[in-house]
Amino acid sequence: MNLNKLPAELLIILVASLLFIPFLGATHLFDWDEINFAESSREMIVTGNYGIPMINFQPFWEKPPLFFWLQVISMKMFGINEFAARFPNAVCGIITLVLFFRLGKKMVNERFGWIWVLVYAGSLLPHLYFKSGIIDPWFNLFIFLSIYYLARYSSEEKIYSTSAIVWSGLYAGLAVMTKGPVALIIIGLCYGVFAITNRFRHFMRVKHIFLFLLVTTAVGSIWFIALLLNGQQQIIYEFINYQVRLFRTEDAGHGGPFFYHFIVLLIGCFPAAAIALLAMQIKKQGNTAPPHFHKWMIILFWVVLLLFSIVKTKIVHYSSLCYFPLSFLAATGFYNLYRRKLLLPMWNKILQVFTGFLLAAVIIAAGSIDRLKPLLLKPGVIDDEFAKANLQADVHWTGFEILPGILLLAAVLFFAFANSRKIKRALLILFITSAIAFNILLVLIAPKVEPYSQGAAIEFYKSKVEENAIVEPIEFFSYAHLFYTKRPAHLGGPVTDSVLAMTTQPTIPVYFVSKIQDEERLAAERPEMQKMYTKNGFVFYRLKR
Repeated sequence: MNLNKLPAELLIILVASLLFIPFLGATHLFDWDEINFAESSREMIVTGNYGIPMINFQPFWEKPPLFFWLQVISMKMFGINEFAARFPNAVCGIITLVLFFRLGKKMVNERFGWIWVLVYAGSLLPHLYFKSGIIDPWFNLFIFLSIYYLARYSSEEKIYSTSAIVWSGLYAGLAVMTKGPVALIIIGLCYGVFAITNRFRHFMRVKHIFLFLLVTTAVGSIWFIALLLNGQQQIIYEFINYQVRLFRTEDAGHGGPFFYHFIVLLIGCFPAAAIALLAMQIKKQGNTAPPHFHKWMIILFWVVLLLFSIVKTKIVHYSSLCYFPLSFLAATGFYNLYRRKLLLPMWNKILQVFTGFLLAAVIIAAGSIDRLKPLLLKPGVIDDEFAKANLQADVHWTGFEILPGILLLAAVLFFAFANSRKIKRALLILFITSAIAFNILLVLIAPKVEPYSQGAAIEFYKSKVEENAIVEPIEFFSYAHLFYTKRPAHLGGPVTDSVLAMTTQPTIPVYFVSKIQDEERLAAERPEMQKMYTKNGFVFYRLKR
């Protein structure tokens, strides 16, 4: 096959498929979010109720159902497993890269489109999120498309375009159906900031405001209307209360300082983040990318970053929508460097090298856990009893696990010593090597690291599938016991009710799982639990009969 003769979009589809699809099922789903969403999708299939998301066969009001429907389709195709849970996001990744190429080609030229694709695929978190089973990749794509059409609507050549408003409203509605009304908050804030900075010139016409809201409501309220018609108003109330609580309180202990997401983006979006900073400083007259869209991307970036820095709950993927404008800005910076319209400042090169060395060191350390165990287990190094017990997991390491870190380090060194004439080649090598290294990381390291954190528990859950048993975690929160024991509907329900019910049914085994630090206290407080064994920080019990 002659790759040079393939249409660019088809070539991107092939490369993206190789990057995002292989080894999707190589590791177990991670608590909480991946297993949470996969379990809700599994329960839809088990019950045949596709209208109301559930967890433990009780209404789950935290998210609308669109992403669960995508997972259900995938699970119908590939079975209820890790691959199926993550496959929708791999498809999202392929669509996103093709979209970037087409938009980049349309707004600038084909070279810019390729650079945008490379920048996104070659950055750590943007790359990894398309190999995950969480909601955000689709939510982010819909928000970006809605913003894109608002940018078209407000541009001089497309001013007051009715079709742009309809498309923007359509994607805004899909975003609401994916993750809820936070989509409208983000879009509304972005347009508000744009209007203020544009001094309200060419402000959206009243009829177009109503048209946008009409289309958004028609698409985004389908699920809510269905709930109302079925007398499920309580789920809507709980859903709204949950959204408010996320903004006002730290959810499930996920707190952090105001600058939390600044650090996440700087390190997690290596190597795009440092280059994106350059594009924020490009003056309008020197910008090769469309200044109007460039302005919208800066607005989207800062609105999302500041909004989720203010929100009390701090989770890594809350700022993942920043990946879209950040990648565009990085592509703009890269393109200007490539055309020698911009010189790479020393401060930016130092920042890039520093974050690259830091990330490479972390990856090498993760790939060297087996060698570092004796040091980590020395008295006083790790105080957390559970973490120390996790490290006792018996995992086979080959020594090749440090390869992605070494590859990344080599690319960073090449970039560090590249002179100004070779900087575009150095950037090209850095992004390509990063894409390869991050993919190898998931293949070589993730399956080895995961057993330390949750492997023993999931192994226990999977062993109870054939027993038709009920398993419950004690003193820690998890969804893994539901998904990996394949809990049937007749054993679902509120935890306290289901466990109490099982104590009166001696034919149904009941098991409990706790963490090692709670073992002594539970032995005194819960005499009905008989200890079975301890493994890698988890303690396993059966209910005495």
